[in-house]
Amino acid sequence: MKQDENTPIVKDKPGSKHPRWKSLLVKIAIPLAVSIGLCWVMFRDIDFHDMLDIVRHQCDFRYIALMLALSILPMFFRAMRWGIQLRYNGITPPLRILCYSIFGTYAVNLVFPRLGEVWRSGYIAYRQRAPFSEVFGSMVADRLSDTLAVGLITLFTLIVARGPITDFISTYPAVYRQIASILSSPWFWGLIVILFGGTWSLLHFSRNPRILRVRKFVLGLWEGFAAIFRMEGKLRWLLLTTLIWGIYFLQLYVAFYAFPFTREMLADNGITVVLVCYVLTSISMGIPSNGGIGPYQATMLFGMRVFTPAAVLASAAGSHVFTTRALAFGNLLIASQTALMALLGLVTFLLISIDRHRHPRVAGDTPGNGK
Repeated sequence: MKQDENTPIVKDKPGSKHPRWKSLLVKIAIPLAVSIGLCWVMFRDIDFHDMLDIVRHQCDFRYIALMLALSILPMFFRAMRWGIQLRYNGITPPLRILCYSIFGTYAVNLVFPRLGEVWRSGYIAYRQRAPFSEVFGSMVADRLSDTLAVGLITLFTLIVARGPITDFISTYPAVYRQIASILSSPWFWGLIVILFGGTWSLLHFSRNPRILRVRKFVLGLWEGFAAIFRMEGKLRWLLLTTLIWGIYFLQLYVAFYAFPFTREMLADNGITVVLVCYVLTSISMGIPSNGGIGPYQATMLFGMRVFTPAAVLASAAGSHVFTTRALAFGNLLIASQTALMALLGLVTFLLISIDRHRHPRVAGDTPGNGK
C-alpha cells in the first residue's frame, strides 16, 4: 500500500533518548498536572457548597447565555481569517470546512493540549489534498499573530490600568520596593540589551549545526508571519483579527453583569477591571493545561483581587468571602465554555464523518487545492 505523502510520519530513531512515551508524558501528563495542581491550591480551603449557592442564587444566567452565544462568533472569524492565509498558499477550503477545523481544534485541546493545532493542520491538508508543511506553516503564522495581539493588548492595559496595578503592588511594600529597584537599575536594562544582542549574534554568525537549525526555524516563522502583510486581503485579515479579540473582550464584559458583586466591581472601577481580567486570562491560555482549566481561574482571581479594597482582603473573613465569590465566577465561566467546546466538538466530528463519506479520498490523489 502506498503511503500518503501528506501524512506526517513520526518514527523513533534507533537508540533514541526520547521515546514516544516521554513525548506523551509532556503533552498529556504535564498539562493535566498543571490543571490539577492549580485547582488544588485554589480550592483546598474553599467550601464548594458556598460556591454552588452563589451560582444558584446570585447568577443571572441570561448574561452567561449571551456570553456563550458571543463566543461562537470569534470561531467563525478565525475560520475566515485562516482562509485568507491559506489562499495565499493556493489552498482554498470551503468556509464550513475551515469552521470544522477551528471547532475541532478547541475540542481536541480539551483532551490533548496543544495538539489541536496539529490536528487542524492535518485535517485541512488531508481534506484539501494539500502539503502538510504549507498548511502547518500558515497555522503557525496564525498563532503568532494572536501572540502579537495579546502582547499589544497587554501593553495597552499596563498603560491604562497602571494606577490600580501600582496601588495593588504598593500594598506589599517589600515587593513594591524590589520591583521598583529592579526596573530603575541600569544593570537590569543593560542585561536585557546584552541578552538580545547575544542571541541575535549567535543566530546570525554561528555555524554550529544546532544553532543553524534554530535559525532556520526562526526565519521560517518570520517568513510565515511576514507573508500576512504581502497577501491579498490583508485589510480584511486585520479587521477579522480586531473582531476576534474585540468580541473576546465583549464576552467577559457581558459576563461581569451576571453577579451582583461583579456588577459592583464594574460600577466602582469601570471597564478597566474587565480589561485587566481579560488580559490575564488571555495570557493564561498560553500555559499548558486542559482547556485552560486551573490557570484561567487563578488569573481571574488575581485580576479581581487587584481591584478589591485592601481593607476587605486584610481580614480572614473578608478574604475568604472574596475568594469564594471570585472562584465561583471564574469556575462558572470556564465550565460553561468548556461544555460548549465539548458539545461543538461532538457535532463537528459527526459532520466531519459525514463529509468524509460524501467526499471520499481517492487513492492516488495528488496534492492540490481540492474542493
